[in-house]
Amino acid sequence: MPRPVSLFVCQSCGAQTRQFFGRCNSCGSWNSLVEQAAPREDGRRRRAGADPSTAPSARRSKAIAELGNQPLQRLASGYGELDRVLGGGLVPGSLVLVGGDPGIGKSTLLLQSAAWMAGRRSVLYVSAEESAAQVRLRWQRLQEASSQEGASQDKSAELQLLAETDLELVLEELEALRPEVAIIDSIQALHDADLSSAPGSVAQVRECAAALQRLAKRQNTALLLVGHVTKEGVLAGPKVLEHLVDAVLTFEGDRFASHRLLRAVKNRFGATHELGVFEMRGQGLAEVGNPSALFLSGDQASGVSTIVACEGTRPLVVDLQALVSTTSYSSPRRTATGIAVNRLHQILAVLEKHMGLPLSRYDCYLAVAGGLEVEEPAADLGVAAAVVASYRDLTLPDGTVLLGELGLGGQLRPVSQLELRLQEAVRLGFRRAVVPRGSGLGRLASALDLELLEAARITEALVMALGVDPADDRA
Repeated sequence: MPRPVSLFVCQSCGAQTRQFFGRCNSCGSWNSLVEQAAPREDGRRRRAGADPSTAPSARRSKAIAELGNQPLQRLASGYGELDRVLGGGLVPGSLVLVGGDPGIGKSTLLLQSAAWMAGRRSVLYVSAEESAAQVRLRWQRLQEASSQEGASQDKSAELQLLAETDLELVLEELEALRPEVAIIDSIQALHDADLSSAPGSVAQVRECAAALQRLAKRQNTALLLVGHVTKEGVLAGPKVLEHLVDAVLTFEGDRFASHRLLRAVKNRFGATHELGVFEMRGQGLAEVGNPSALFLSGDQASGVSTIVACEGTRPLVVDLQALVSTTSYSSPRRTATGIAVNRLHQILAVLEKHMGLPLSRYDCYLAVAGGLEVEEPAADLGVAAAVVASYRDLTLPDGTVLLGELGLGGQLRPVSQLELRLQEAVRLGFRRAVVPRGSGLGRLASALDLELLEAARITEALVMALGVDPADDRA
């Protein structure tokens, strides 16, 4: 009998080695190598250089032009925000991975969605982390809260629930029930008895996800997988898990705030970087119809400017708050919340170089209202205006929005989706916009009753926005 061969697999990146090391040679993580049995060689596997005459003669491929058009029938999830992030709803036979921090509301979101869908199609909820009694307790609490609001949820009692961690039993239930939608909460808690490693390891997550994918594609079942995240905030498990699924959604938010943000990181059936906004209430998660209201402070104070950020195809009007104060240390502090601190350093350097403002002797603090993360360069002009307004103790005129990317030479560059941003600003009552020159939206501004101020450089834009020359010490 041949001697069994062992492999050491990294639990962080999935790299394999024949010898044990304290540190993974691929990703550099310590104490992450776990021993497991090497897979047996499949005798049916075709060897390189085999005789072509023994190859099967059946032809399965077709010309792509000969394939018929098959309309994509999406399934509504019960949440317009969730359907928006998915690109219009769940696609039959697709795999969707939902990740987020502990306690952020992943299970609540999917249980509420499953309860709504259960009255219209067959749904199976597999709980691998909680017992059936615990899931029913949360479901009953959500139903009682919904009934107090006058919503009828009687059909949600048809939701099928299975509390099981054994992968084989879960697959048998899926094959017997053949539901249109299935939810696995969570993929890290499932266990394949054929593998000796512990649940949540790289091998377990990879094999369980692959087995569920094969069954979902064969039965045309829309599968929702709940995934854990690491302490760094990234999805736990091997990277192959994200490549395996059709969509990756991240559920995030401040634990001290009520709103939650659902983002699409990957989507094979829709646009990426879409954003859905929810609010955690006593009766569960509720959709936010006007998310811009969450990110507007409503205060007319010095150091506050307003921008329009785009998350996918959704424009969001956001307030930026800056505080500039004299430093007490040899090296001034630079702190940014919601915007990359390196971007703030670059904007401060441009303001000091081209406007002569001695910001290197001042501490600067910048924050995005509502805890939103703004990564696009369209916020540069708003950041510069907030910093200069705080430095000069000025207040921006009411109803002014600023849009533009700031170059290192002090010039303003155009931004994408400017028309969409201006329409959202007008809808919320803004009647004045400072944008880069050459936008070509004069006719749109007249139709929207919007005062459009175009500037080519940062100094010109700030004079238009503030009404005074911020470089003048008498301002």
